[in-house]
Formats: sequence, structure tokens, C-alpha cells
Amino acid sequence: MAEPQPTLNLTNTPKPRTRGPKNPKATWVPPLDWAAEHGPVSGAISAATGAGALALLGAATHMPPGIPLAVGAAGAIGHGIGASVRRRLTGRTMATRAASWLLAGGWTTWAIATGPLSWVAAGTLAALGVGIGAMAADAAIREEAVELERMSAEARDAARKMNGEREAIAREWADRIRRVTGIEVAVFAVEFWKTGAGFSLAAELPGGSATWDRIAGAARALATDARLPLGCTVGVEEGDRQGRVILDIATVNVMAGAYPYPDDYSELSILTGIPWGLLPNSELVDVFLREACALVLGPPGSGKSTFLDSVLAGFARCTDVITWVVDLKAGAVGIPWVRPWLEAQGLKAPKPGTDPAPAGTRPGVDWLASTPTEALRMFRAVIAINKARQQQYQDLLDANDTTLLPVSAKLPQIMVVMDEGAELLSARSFGDPVMKELQELVGKTMRTTRAMGIRLVLTAVDGNVSALGDTSVRKFSPVGAALTSGESSGNNLAKLFPSARVDTRQLTAKGCGVIGAAGADGFAPTGFKGWKTSPSMVREAVLATNARRPHLDQVSARAAGEDYARRWDADHAGWLWEGTTIADTDSPGAGTARAAGTGGGLNLGSLRATAPAAQDTADGLAEIIAFPNARPAGLNLSSLRGQTPAPAPAPAAPSGPEWLAEAIDAIESAGHMGLKVAAIADFVNRDRKTVRNGLQAAAARGELVYRENGPLSVFVHPDHA
Repeated sequence: MAEPQPTLNLTNTPKPRTRGPKNPKATWVPPLDWAAEHGPVSGAISAATGAGALALLGAATHMPPGIPLAVGAAGAIGHGIGASVRRRLTGRTMATRAASWLLAGGWTTWAIATGPLSWVAAGTLAALGVGIGAMAADAAIREEAVELERMSAEARDAARKMNGEREAIAREWADRIRRVTGIEVAVFAVEFWKTGAGFSLAAELPGGSATWDRIAGAARALATDARLPLGCTVGVEEGDRQGRVILDIATVNVMAGAYPYPDDYSELSILTGIPWGLLPNSELVDVFLREACALVLGPPGSGKSTFLDSVLAGFARCTDVITWVVDLKAGAVGIPWVRPWLEAQGLKAPKPGTDPAPAGTRPGVDWLASTPTEALRMFRAVIAINKARQQQYQDLLDANDTTLLPVSAKLPQIMVVMDEGAELLSARSFGDPVMKELQELVGKTMRTTRAMGIRLVLTAVDGNVSALGDTSVRKFSPVGAALTSGESSGNNLAKLFPSARVDTRQLTAKGCGVIGAAGADGFAPTGFKGWKTSPSMVREAVLATNARRPHLDQVSARAAGEDYARRWDADHAGWLWEGTTIADTDSPGAGTARAAGTGGGLNLGSLRATAPAAQDTADGLAEIIAFPNARPAGLNLSSLRGQTPAPAPAPAAPSGPEWLAEAIDAIESAGHMGLKVAAIADFVNRDRKTVRNGLQAAAARGELVYRENGPLSVFVHPDHA
């Protein structure tokens, strides 16, 4: 890389001088500063008035006439020549300064000898001043022109050095491409990345059978031939027209670092792009979701939950987005985004050493569903909102001459984020009407709500059709991200981007992956690095964006009905604060909480003083109804017979091969959807037969539950079975 060039001073203004300490014993010595600055006018006035004053003083005191001439000669030598040479000024400036001193000294000598108080003396003094000013102005113009020329020369020199470096890189990589691929290319442009992490080059192909994808197929070999650091890849894509190829060569391994989410919660818009991570050149990768759904694939341990925090943070920063979250694993993804609101309501105690969130804090997500029943309410509201917007915003669409709803802070887009949402679509409903209707409404939302500003972000562990339900999930999700750090074979990349040629073996650090987007705002699949998030970062994001997060428009709120209006009531969201210590029972909203100490899970009326509504009981049993083949361990309904249930024994540590504990943790994190043998085998890097035998043995010991369903059979943790 070229070294940075020094900044040029175009104004010729000297740097301010530092004043030293005063010496009381030398205060009578006049300072001689030959570098003192004057402009053409001030310099001429100073010279004329100085000469006139000195002539009057000399005539009055009978000064020898030769003294002013001697002073003028000294000034010509010191200021006109010495200072000009030291400051590298032009010869014209040097001559102007020397002549000014000599003319002023000569006139003063003549005036003392003949008398300064005459019209001749006054006229010649005025002419002297005008002449000095004209000379100084001309010298200043010349000085500026010379300095600009000097600057251009330095810039040309820097460009020559830069061009020399570019030419060397162009020759080197043209030779490398010919050596590795056998294709003769002509590199015509080299651009260094602003971040200093690498460079890009553009080349012309020779024609014939040479195509850019032949070079893309040799990207790994090119990186090896260049001896790039581990983690640095060569990205290859087609140029601005056919017959051209662009190579992005990383020289710094950005993917290996850990980067916290930027401390920047400034305003964003769904219309101008939302950052989801870092490209290999350290620049932001922006996604555009006004018309697009997104699909995120990531095996357990790949950083998918952390990535979702970045997604939710981007939506929270948008002034024209409302976020709804569905997470059937006890709402884990959305809970940190709701906690500040719970603190403000007095339903949760703040973290020790942290002040509670201020009054007026709103939930960081507008709706959170943790059960199939609540998710069904949400998607019924989505379909109702879509219909209402189509009917009641026709005048707005006509006024803007568009078929796409013009989203804004007053009419926000609704983004529904579903963790493991893609797998929900493939889950067998087993006759459960709630799951069946929910699956239908999710698919209908993807197909029909684009124009009215409702889109989804879904995640999945695997990209197989058996895991996604059908190909429509990928079809309606032009934005895709495949997290690669938790897999060994790059399967999700091939399933999400079949034609992409990205070396995922270089993207093994947690949070790494491949991201791409189709359409007018899209970009070719490329490696990226997700940010590291934490509960404290989520809290900061919620509080920083609290005042500007939009509210649902009235038309949509009316269409969503009671389910939306009561989404934070105790019978809908009480699970968020059940079984926790309430900080202040007199705080606003505390009265809506259920009694502290009542556990989550099944809602069995016999365990409470008052029986719950029948609908609540049905909600609690939804999981058991949905999967009748499951055999959950430790389920004891003896309280329904008036008996006191025995305490559940503490779970024993899993026995078996060393990888089994890691596999069981991954299955537990997958929730009630469970994991297939193939996904677990990829995660623990073992063959499928070995993994299947180990998991079946664990299921026989009660450490796992095997949910048999043909090719969709999965292993589920007992806590989620």
C-alpha cells in the first residue's frame, strides 16, 4: 500500500508560532521577525507610513541621512532575501520584498536631506506605497500559482507511485490467473479497499471458451498460490458486462475477529437498507427487505441467535418498521428485547448494579409469541391487517401512483421474525387444528402480503426441503444467509445458493457465513461476518430507540382487533414474569401479573386456587396434542387425583461417546422441533450411522425422545417433547 502523503498548505499561511516565556531583562530589545506576514495592501501601507514617520523623526532630530538607507539595505538582505530563501518562496517574491526595503530606505534618506513636509515628498511617498502594493499583489498571485504547481507535482509523484504499485499487482495477478487457470486476462483496474483489508481488480477475458466462472472455480487455488493468510479468500464475480471479471482479494482476515455490534443506534429505514454484518473488506453489508422475505440457515452453535439480535437491532433502529417475534422455544429470542419494559413496569428486577429502565419504556419488539396458539393469533392479525390495508389505503396508493404501500413512520412495515420458523412449516400437525392453521397462514403471509408492507425473516437449522416444508420458502425469500461456523461440509450454502462458489472452509469462525440477495437490490453470495451481541447491547438498543420506534397505524390496529390490543395482558404474556421476583408490586402494570412462583409450562387448574379458562388449558396442552408419539419424561398428573407428585429426579449426566453431550445440547437448543440425524452428524462431525446408534441408545436411557415420522423423524430433548 502506498504511504499517506503529507497534507499540503494551499493558503501559504504559516503555522502559529509558540510564544516563549518573557525575559524581564531583555524587554527593551525589539523583536526582529523577518517572517512576519503582510498582504499586498497592509504591506504597502506599513512601508509608506513607516518611511514617512521615520523621515519626520529624522528631520526633527537631525538624523544622519545615511542611517535609513543602511536600515533598508539590512531589511532587503534579512527579509527580502534571507526569509524568502528559508521559506522557499519564488524569486519574484524575493525581489519584491528586497525592492520594497531599498525603496523605502532610499526615500527616507532623501526626505531627511530635503525635508519631508513638502508636496513633492508626500506625492512620491504615495507613489511609493502604490508601487509596493502592486508589486506585492503580483508576487502573491505568482506565489499561489507556483504553490499549486508544486502541489500538482507532488500529487503526480504520489500517483506515479500508486500507479506503479497497481501495475505490479496487475502483472502479478494476470500471471497468477494464467498459471492457475490457463486463461490470459488483461487487468485494467486495481482498486485498494478503503479499510486497507485488501483490493479488487477488474480484468478483460480473452473470449472464446474463457468465462468468468472458470476463474471462480479456481478461487481457492488462486488464494493458495498467492499465499494469502488463513481466512482470506478470493471472491470472483462477473463484471459490469459480459467478458469481464472482478476479483476481490482479501489480505487481512476480517472473518477471524470478534466485532461487537456498532455503538450506533442512529435512524434507519427499511427503504434504504439495514446492515446485517461485515463484508471481507470490513464494509457493511446492507439488505433491503421492503419487498423481500429472508431465510437464515444455521446449525446449532453457528451463532444464529446472536445474528437474530443484530437483525432485531436493525429493525429497532428503523423509524418505519414494527417487529413481531415468534419463537416457540419459550420465546427465548424475544425475551431480552422485552426485559427493559418489564423493569419499567416493575415486573422484573434490573440486573444488579443497573438502574431499572425509565418509565415510558416500551417493549423492544411489538408482539412476542412463544406458543402455537399465540402465534396463530398473530398471523390471524397479519392476514386481517393485509386485507384492511388493501381496502382502506387505496386513495393513498392512487395518490402515489403505486401498487406498493408507501411505508413511513405513520404507516410502518411489519416484519415478523420467526426463529425456527421454516421448520414450523414442515412439522406434522398430527390433526392439531392450531398447528395446521398456523402453517397455512404463514405460507399465505409469504405469498400475499408483500404489497401491503408485511414481510418475514425465518430461520432454520437445515436447508433441506424436508426441513422447510416445500420450495416456496426459498422462492419467497430472495435474501438469504447461511451461517457456516457450525457445519463441516457446507451443506446449507449449497442448499441456499446452489450456484455459489464460496470457500466456506475459510469461514469457520463463529458468526461467519455467506449472504446474498436476488433482485434489483441484490448482490452475489459472499462471505460475511456477523456482529457479537449481548443482553446489555440489546438493552442499549431498546432504550436508545424507544422514543422513535413507530406505533401501528390505526387502520391496522383496528383490523388486528382484541388479540393485538391485549397482547401484553397477563393471560397472553404473563409467562414473561411468572416465577420471578416482582420488584415493586405497586408499580403500574404489576397488578396484571400472575402470582409469583407459579411455574410456566402446563396450565393445570388443579394446581391453582382458581381454575383457569378452558382455552388456557388447551393452549398449555398444544404441544402434547401436536406430537402424540412423544413420551415426555417426568410428566406427572397425579395432582388431578388429589395426590402430591413426587419431586422429579435430577437428570443424570449423559453417558456414551464423548460427542453425545454436545449433541444433546444442540438438540435441546433446537426446541420442540428437534433435529434430524443428518444435522446432528454434521454438527459433531461424525458419520450418520455412528450418530444414529448413539442417539438411539440415549433415547433408550430416557436422555432423548425419538419422534418417528419417516424421513422427517427427529430426536427431541425431553424438556421440549
